[in-house]
Formats: sequence, C-alpha cells, structure tokens
Amino acid sequence: MNATLPERQFSEKWHVKGILSVLLFVLIFIGSGYNTGATANFSWDQFWDLLLRMMHPDWTFVSAIITPIAETIQMALVGTLLGTIIAVPFSLLAARNIVKNTYLRGIIRFFLNLVRALPDLLLAAVFVAIVGIGPMAGVGALTIFSFGMISKLFYEAIETIDDGPIEALTSVGANGIQKIVFAVIPQVMNQFLSYFLYTLEINVRASTVLGYLGAGGVGLYLDQTLSLFRYDRTAVVILAILVVVIIVDGISNRLREALA
Repeated sequence: MNATLPERQFSEKWHVKGILSVLLFVLIFIGSGYNTGATANFSWDQFWDLLLRMMHPDWTFVSAIITPIAETIQMALVGTLLGTIIAVPFSLLAARNIVKNTYLRGIIRFFLNLVRALPDLLLAAVFVAIVGIGPMAGVGALTIFSFGMISKLFYEAIETIDDGPIEALTSVGANGIQKIVFAVIPQVMNQFLSYFLYTLEINVRASTVLGYLGAGGVGLYLDQTLSLFRYDRTAVVILAILVVVIIVDGISNRLREALA
C-alpha cells in the first residue's frame, strides 16, 4: 500500500493538471473568439439554411467539373514535380555533410527559409499578376511552394545518411558528383519519393484553394458557385474535391508503405 501511494499522488497530480490545462485552453479559445470578433457575425439561421440547400446537390453539374478536377490534379502533379527537381541541387548544397563551407551553406539555407516564408496564396496572387488567370499561375505557385518545403525535407534526410560510403569513395579518388550519385542518392531515394508523395497530397488540397485567386482548377468553380448562391452546385464541387483527396491520399499511403 505504501509503495503505491507516491504513484497514486503523482497520477492524481497530473490528472488535475490535465483538467486545468483543458479548461485554460477553452477559456483562451473563447476569449480569443470574442476579442477578434470571430463570433460576432455568426448566424445559426444562415448556417442551417446553407446546410439544407447543400443537402440537395445538383448532380447534373458533375459533367461540368470533370475537366477542372483533372486540371487541378495536373497542376498539383506538375507543380510538385518541378519543385522537386529544383529542390534536389539546393538540398545538396544545404546539407552540412556535403558542403563544408559554412558561409555558402548559410546563404543557401537563408534563401530556402525566405522561400518557405512566402504563403501559397501570396505566390498564387503574384503569378496571376505575372502570367494571368489560368493553370499556369497555379503551377508556378505550387512549384515555388513545393520547392521551399521539399528542399528542407531533402537536406535533413541527406544529413542523416551513413558517411561510410562517402569516405570509401573518397579514398579511391571519386569526385563530388560520383559520391553524390553512388553514395548519397541510393541512401535517401526512398525518403525522397516519400516526401514527394507527401507534398503531392498537400498540393492537391492547396490547388483547390488557389482557384479562388484565378489560378485555375476546380477552385474557380467553387468560387463561382458560392458567388451565385448555387449551393446545390457547391455541394457537388465539395464532394468531388473530397473524392479526389481520398483517392490521392489512399494511393500515396499505399506507395509510401511499399517504399518503407
């Protein structure tokens, strides 16, 4: 009995702390909502009216969004692929076990941090202003977004490799390119493919939002149906996006499991 008393006191102490933490979080959440005015304009009547109107989808609209859905997937795939291709050399330059020059590595990492600081919506707005409304703006935004995220994941993966193969190739006089091709890439290939698939999942979701800014894809139809108060068609667009996301996530998870 005496041996379990400290354990019981420790458990009760953490139980009380857990309850107090949850209550504190709820109070902060409610207070933040009121202070920011997030709850001031909320109308339950409008919410239920919108929900009821979306519960009767206009299934005839499905044929109109098949092409935009395919365009959204293509935007995500092309943007992710281009971003990955650009990220590979930058990630090699940012890895401390590949580039020993601290100043060069610091400049590369600073540039990558700067790219990651740019939101995807801002990138979409910039590319819409440059190339105009259409999928090219979405591809450009997703390329830069993918480049910033993948480069960090890649160079962190490179820094965890075994240095033994690099040292062995160095001892026989291999140059830098040969060490990267035969010692670095084989060790991180599976991780690279996994990160590529993960980024593709994110970009499929992001590409639907970018359509609001004129970056093409099904997001443009989502914006149009909401602007015209055609919530029956909005429901069809949302369901189509949901199906695409589930399929992409399922395929990506299976492929990542196969690579593990």
